[in-house]
Amino acid sequence: MTVNDCFYLGKITKIHGIKGECQIYLDVDNPNEYEEMESVFVEINKNLVPFFIEKIDVKHGGQAVVKFEGINKIEEVTSIINNSLFLPIEVLPKLKGNKFYFHEVIGFGVIDAEFGPIGNIKNIIDHPLQNILELDFNGVEVLVPVNNEIIKNVDRKNKTIEVVMPAGLLDVYLSNDKNEEPDDWSPYEE
Repeated sequence: MTVNDCFYLGKITKIHGIKGECQIYLDVDNPNEYEEMESVFVEINKNLVPFFIEKIDVKHGGQAVVKFEGINKIEEVTSIINNSLFLPIEVLPKLKGNKFYFHEVIGFGVIDAEFGPIGNIKNIIDHPLQNILELDFNGVEVLVPVNNEIIKNVDRKNKTIEVVMPAGLLDVYLSNDKNEEPDDWSPYEE
């Protein structure tokens, strides 16, 4: 199992108590969906190592207290603090409609209702205020906000996403002369 076969679940953040428990942060939309986890992969020295869960108690805010099998001392927990947690992609529930996991739409083509094809998704910027699709349109980077007003249809079969871009947004990216200044341009008034 490699990181490419998995999704990032969260991180081991600190020791909890003296009996080998640790606190983890679940970086997911619904942490309570992971209350029945039996195991996770812990990234150690760039390798994924399976750890079996003896007990998990999901708290609020994505925090959880975990007791891993075979980890019984503070020193053993200390060795895995700040390590990332992963689960195989196939354990993710299938999403329907216009909801999608970031990893599943990389490479999808994006089609604007007015302009037509505007590029393929090469990355998704996970920003706290607004997630953003990063597209490549003939070597030009185009950024598309992810929200219900813009994303109109996700077609998994054809690997496309249909969007309705806000007026003028594409012009900002696709205008050939957007960065050109007139030869006689000066920042100082004469």
